[in-house]
Amino acid sequence: MIIGKFPNLRLRRTRKYNWSRKLIQENSLSPSDLIYPIFLLEGKNKKQPIKSMPGIYRHSIDQLGMIVNNIIKYKIPMVALFPSTPNKKKDKFGTEALNEDNLVCKAIRYVKKRFKNNIGIMSDVALDPYTTHGHDGLLKNNYVINDETVDVLMKQALLQSQMGCDVIAPSDMMDGRVGKIRKYLDKNKYYDVQILSYAVKYASNFYGPFRDAVGSKKSLKSNKKNYQMDFANSNESLREVALDIKEGADMVMVKPGLPYLDVIQKVKNNFKIPVLAYQVSGEYSLIKNGINNKLINEEAIIESLMCFKRAGASAIVSYFAIDIAKKILFN
Repeated sequence: MIIGKFPNLRLRRTRKYNWSRKLIQENSLSPSDLIYPIFLLEGKNKKQPIKSMPGIYRHSIDQLGMIVNNIIKYKIPMVALFPSTPNKKKDKFGTEALNEDNLVCKAIRYVKKRFKNNIGIMSDVALDPYTTHGHDGLLKNNYVINDETVDVLMKQALLQSQMGCDVIAPSDMMDGRVGKIRKYLDKNKYYDVQILSYAVKYASNFYGPFRDAVGSKKSLKSNKKNYQMDFANSNESLREVALDIKEGADMVMVKPGLPYLDVIQKVKNNFKIPVLAYQVSGEYSLIKNGINNKLINEEAIIESLMCFKRAGASAIVSYFAIDIAKKILFN
């Protein structure tokens, strides 16, 4: 309901000055709202640019100290780790996911040894970085099979927890995996390891640069529509979230981000659970290329992140996280 009318009511009064705009600002963005993704690479002293993601690199594990120091300096509370697994270590079963010396496990140990609990670590539970076919689970007759995949994901989640991971993030979209992972972690006394479920993960066209970054794009011969959500659907997201909450999810993720602000808001309004958004690689690259080509200015980054807060997101995974945290703190 609007009370009052022009000219007694002039909404522009409170927009005139910077200080008055700040006073009535409905949402704010801080470094504590951000999670920074890091792509991992085998070798030593390596920093490899990702062509489809300007300004983003794959890093060898020995470079993580410098990166995490910056993340802590800029008050970002958590990192997300993603491996670029060498092709020679991939097979159709994703066996490397259960190797305690894989890239993610070594990175978790490295960060925890040097930084203890001063930074949170999130790692995905899914097989796509480790399979020759690029899918998130096991294939049978070119179809990703659910229950057999979940059996592997349980072991992957436990392994990452044993390495010191704080937040296990099942991103595979298999049915029932949250409940089975929670029970398996609890059975092994990892009661305090959190589960961030990618409960609402769409079969999106915005993932391309990420698949370049982890090396699964060329190996993926088909799409993931038979297990990731249809982007035409919205109400289905509530069913996915409801199931994962009942199974023990501490937080849920909506992915991608900007094209699904309506879904973020719907989930938040219905469940009052921490909802995270992932500003995915395609979103990042579109914005970054727009800035580099002077089609938009850098303020578009803050605007894009504030959209998530306005929709109800508790936190945002973003490749812009370090740049924006630095800008918020020191500008």
